[in-house]
Amino acid sequence: MHRSNPTPAPSTAERIRNACVHADQAMLALPGVDPVPIAVHHLRQCGDAVVAVPLDSPAVTAAREPSGGCGVEAVLELTDRTPLPLREPVRALVWLRGRVRAVPSGTQRMLASAVAADHPHPALLDVGHTTTLLRLVLNSAVLADSTGAESVCHADLRIARPDPFWELEAAWLQHMDADHADIVAQLARHLPIRLRGGAIHPLAIDRYGVSLRIENPDGDHDIRLPFDSPVDDVESLSRAVRILAGCPFLHGMRRR
Repeated sequence: MHRSNPTPAPSTAERIRNACVHADQAMLALPGVDPVPIAVHHLRQCGDAVVAVPLDSPAVTAAREPSGGCGVEAVLELTDRTPLPLREPVRALVWLRGRVRAVPSGTQRMLASAVAADHPHPALLDVGHTTTLLRLVLNSAVLADSTGAESVCHADLRIARPDPFWELEAAWLQHMDADHADIVAQLARHLPIRLRGGAIHPLAIDRYGVSLRIENPDGDHDIRLPFDSPVDDVESLSRAVRILAGCPFLHGMRRR
């Protein structure tokens, strides 16, 4: 079925926000030292990123070196992986480039509490004991996925918000893939005929639409299926998926 008026997809800045909140792996790269695994990462609404690193990390030493208060150049790489066991698990990569600065010891716990208000990660309890916080003041952000690579300016990143359903997305995708093969098959009717013979899985879902991953012998293909209009709550999201699938009277994705 052809859909004549698809709604826009998330902006690049929104996609970066989404990838950052979904990312389960992060590495901090600084000149002259090996990449540092990150225990906690959080892209704040102000556009800066806060990361927790081991106290003995070379990144801590580098961030504390005298530099006129400007910090040292660094890149934070974030990996967003699908919650499903797909052939290629990486959905997107994000590179946040800027200057990393040390956080004064007297404000470590205050900053950790501020991060926890938005991102209550258990590893924040280790701050001040085995880890310390660093702040990455951004000057650029780049997203790479199956559609290519795009960059955004710092101003756009500050005003963007993560998708309102990001915390529920993994459970929904797993539920759809395991228990709603009929819905996935209905969604697949929107795919080009040449792609319908592969293994089809839900890849992403947000307020703007659904993405499918098609695993064919010749490679993987990601296709986005937009809703007629953006949705703002769970009920309207469930209805939009059912309408897109062509079965508006079926029960939605909620577990019973």
